Amino acid sequence: MHLVLFQPEIPHNVGTLMRFAACMGMSLHIIEPCGFLFTDKHLKRAGMDYIELASTRRFSSWEAFCENHKGIRRVAVTPAADQFYTDFSFQHSDLLIMGQESAGFPADILEDCHEAVAIPMVPGRRSLNLALAAGIVTMEALRQTGQLPKGDLNGE
Repeated sequence: MHLVLFQPEIPHNVGTLMRFAACMGMSLHIIEPCGFLFTDKHLKRAGMDYIELASTRRFSSWEAFCENHKGIRRVAVTPAADQFYTDFSFQHSDLLIMGQESAGFPADILEDCHEAVAIPMVPGRRSLNLALAAGIVTMEALRQTGQLPKGDLNGE
């Protein structure tokens, strides 16, 4: 399972998701350009010392990302989807792709994804925070595919 951020704009979200990916033992892919520098203090503050533990890979473009992940199912997480993530059957190697905080996905990128899922929300609401939405969908995908970490309940 891989978490993918398409042209993220807010360093706090990326730092938080680097920490999340490190804690879940999964890869985080970032498709550039980003709306911040990777030296940003907010990125480092949100990711804390987990940034060094995260398996993060950056790609210069959507095309470079797709070229590197041929044959792997791309699942967009977007309010524009016709199915909820709770009704979707995730696969072990899925690429869970999150759109930009301000604009989501351009139409051509969304069309280039194999599947799309949404998070149920109260009618009239636009979207959730990117890091929160990624966490919600990723935890269900990991649960369904038996990839949740087998950590100790006492944190040891």
